Amino acid sequence: MDKNHLLETAQKLEQVNPETAEEYSQKSDELIAQINQRMLGKPEIKNLVGEDNLSMMKDNHGNHVRFIASILKNYNPEVFVDTVLWVFRAYRSHGFTTNYWATQLNTWIEILKDSLTDKSFNEVYPYYEWMQVNIPIFVKLSDQDLEAPNSLH
Repeated sequence: MDKNHLLETAQKLEQVNPETAEEYSQKSDELIAQINQRMLGKPEIKNLVGEDNLSMMKDNHGNHVRFIASILKNYNPEVFVDTVLWVFRAYRSHGFTTNYWATQLNTWIEILKDSLTDKSFNEVYPYYEWMQVNIPIFVKLSDQDLEAPNSLH
């Protein structure tokens, strides 16, 4: 499993309807507030993100919603894969654990299920499921990048 596998599977994701992308975008502030509240309420949060990374985590959540909103409006599998890989490398280099991503994505899915219409949730869910099931590949590839000597990552 490598980046080519990620690209192949990402290419199978379908562009959502414009109404779905708009609903996600319109609810962005609500989504960010909910993810921050739920993640900050988890007793293990400092173990997941590192002692001094709570504000970075909140920034990540805001960036996440803006990025996914743009992906939903104009899906590009290569941009999706490259950005998720970059996020894994960047945040892991700051002390975020691999378990953070599973916890975060599970929480996103719960929030989206509660916040979006059923139709929109059913269109958006495959993107989150794709990220969730590919966590081991993201970890493997970001481990390689983080361990590489003279890496720019």
